[in-house]
Amino acid sequence: MIVPHTPSPRAVTKAVIPAAGLGTRFLPATKATPKEMLPVVDKPAIQYVVEEAAAAGLDDVLMVTGRHKRAIEDHFDNAFELEQALAAKGDTVRLDAVRDPARLARIHHIRQGEPLGLGHAVLCARRHVGDQPFAVLLGDDLIDPRETLLSRMLDVRGRHAGSVVALMEVPPEQIHLYGCAAAQATGEDGVVRVTGLVEKPSREDAPSRYAVIGRYVLDPAVFDTLERTPPGRGGEIQLTDALRELAADGTVHGVVFDGLRYDTGDKADYLRTVVRLACDRDDLGPEFTTWLKEFVAGLDEGTGPGRRPLAA
Repeated sequence: MIVPHTPSPRAVTKAVIPAAGLGTRFLPATKATPKEMLPVVDKPAIQYVVEEAAAAGLDDVLMVTGRHKRAIEDHFDNAFELEQALAAKGDTVRLDAVRDPARLARIHHIRQGEPLGLGHAVLCARRHVGDQPFAVLLGDDLIDPRETLLSRMLDVRGRHAGSVVALMEVPPEQIHLYGCAAAQATGEDGVVRVTGLVEKPSREDAPSRYAVIGRYVLDPAVFDTLERTPPGRGGEIQLTDALRELAADGTVHGVVFDGLRYDTGDKADYLRTVVRLACDRDDLGPEFTTWLKEFVAGLDEGTGPGRRPLAA
């Protein structure tokens, strides 16, 4: 008896990074500078996201940008004059740092003509993605480089097909800040079946404490669903609404993440991110950590910088 072969789901090689937001939470810094280009130590936030995609084997990256985002395109392009100047000086360390962004992946750009929401931004990628599964990485969410969240999600997609979302348990008082997933256990550690999704529910209406964070691996079926998804919360086309429809068919899984994540879309979290990653650096950490301890000790004693009397 010949057993028919069932093809495995197609490998994921493409990533989409929505980067068209106005960055209003960081005004006036983002009046002329894309929020994705704000430095986290010495690299713009969006470079960490592209590095994460590349580390997971996604070598084709589409950035969905908007007006006044040209700096993002320039950052991931070659800078011949700067490279020549550094090469002439023999400054190979900085030369590699300048060249690295353009070497991470094949990077493409498309503009989202109108700010119609995350779902619309994903829909803008349809022609580039075609009928292939793809990942979506939000630029505000940085996952620590030592974590393997995206690789785990790709593995779940490979075994179950359909779409996969990243979930994180948050305190009930914070659930209104996120999309929230209703979920069922699968018997597999850290993997759940998503049965429903609600965009930014109240604490009372939240079906769980599972918040959807900014990593997705999506089946191309999401495009047809997005096409017929009406504007939802905030008058925008919500990716959460489209995924809720797919989840009703049992084709959405969640990977529960309990590792290190940094939200650079919030001012306080942005500052914490810079401090944490600076402390982790071999070249900066020891000196910076020593200074930080002294600074905090001074604050506790009321003698820290900014609290000393000005010299006469």
